Amino acid sequence: MPSPLDNLCGPSKPLAAEAPDAREFAGLLRSGQARLKDAQVAQLSLEGRFDLVYNAAHALCLAALRWHGYRAGNRFIVFQVLPHTLSLGPEVWRVLAKGHEIRNLGEYEGDLNVDERIVRDMIVACQQVAAKLSALPAPGSS
Repeated sequence: MPSPLDNLCGPSKPLAAEAPDAREFAGLLRSGQARLKDAQVAQLSLEGRFDLVYNAAHALCLAALRWHGYRAGNRFIVFQVLPHTLSLGPEVWRVLAKGHEIRNLGEYEGDLNVDERIVRDMIVACQQVAAKLSALPAPGSS
């Protein structure tokens, strides 16, 4: 029986199977962790902290997907598949999906409407992703 991630692979589907790459995984993990740390610096602007935590979340969720041997065809899918990549539920991926929606409104319509709560909630969700990722063995070693 194919996995839920396998079911999302193929022509016109959001994922493609691609062997994990330990160097890519390590780079995404390092980038995500650095941005997550910087997003917690209260002296930065709220918008800057949002950008940092959103990009941290994307890098970390992409690292999880790459660890499983898949590449994303769009940015949003990395959040949607968190139940399958890191066994994280809707309390995490929905917060990150909301962040993605806010990011898109800011990027494409100039309407970056962020507040302290969404930044704080995204930081907590991102920390949960980072903790799960840190527990994984290096790609290819399992």
